[in-house]
Amino acid sequence: MNTPTPLTNAPRAVLADDERLMREQLRARLAEVWPALQIVGEARNGLEAVQLVDEHRPEIVFLDIRMPGLTGVEAARQITQLPPREGAGDEGDDELLPEIVFITAYDQYAVEAFEQGVADYVLKPAERERLQVTVQRIQQRLAARNAPAGTVEAPPGPNMQQLLHQLSARLNPGGTPNYLQWIQATVGQAIQMIPVDEVLFFISDEKYTRVQTAQVEALIRKPIKELVDEVDPRVFWQIHRSTLVNVKAISGVTRDFRGRQIVSVKGHGEKLEVSRSYTGLFKGM
Repeated sequence: MNTPTPLTNAPRAVLADDERLMREQLRARLAEVWPALQIVGEARNGLEAVQLVDEHRPEIVFLDIRMPGLTGVEAARQITQLPPREGAGDEGDDELLPEIVFITAYDQYAVEAFEQGVADYVLKPAERERLQVTVQRIQQRLAARNAPAGTVEAPPGPNMQQLLHQLSARLNPGGTPNYLQWIQATVGQAIQMIPVDEVLFFISDEKYTRVQTAQVEALIRKPIKELVDEVDPRVFWQIHRSTLVNVKAISGVTRDFRGRQIVSVKGHGEKLEVSRSYTGLFKGM
């Protein structure tokens, strides 16, 4: 695992590919089309990629889709659920996720999925012209991050979890998603079985996740980072590091005095904050 020393005040990236020559080729092409980009780490597999991202918190991650240990898709899933940095304080929960770029050799079905705009892709071998397009898109996204809330429209699209589920299904065509149907939760002193389709939203703290329906508030020990993989991403959108909301339960989205998006829930007084990484879910708000 190679971890060069980063320069300051420059966008940073981690490269992950199990083929050394592919990493070298991509690094060389990136140096041509984006000289300011600092490669702060290179990983040989998905597990190393997650570790490097957790250590460096770069703005961009390049992930080969097919790697040993953890695939690029599995690594991306873990990266999007990394906890806030130590000492980040209250603002840590709104820490932006890195821009993810998948590296793929020939998977046309995967390339079609990327056209949704949630993540970008680079085809092997990395051609200068196509890489330039990817770089321009990332630069636009990074510029939007630094703008005051509400002044620049976030890139539209379904949330990253939808893309990751879709890619997983296409990479493993024999597997059928088996989403949670029931939640076994503590309500008072009793254990209750709650149908997942009745849940309005899930909100986690350090130890518990609150399960909210129209009639019941319950607690479970399963964290959001696990629930994200177990519920249908077409129904439950992650809008914050600690929050999943049932799309059918959303009555509207407004902005508060800070310019942050706030989700209103049908039949419930709770207001759910949308963190900056997920504002593209509600295009035009």
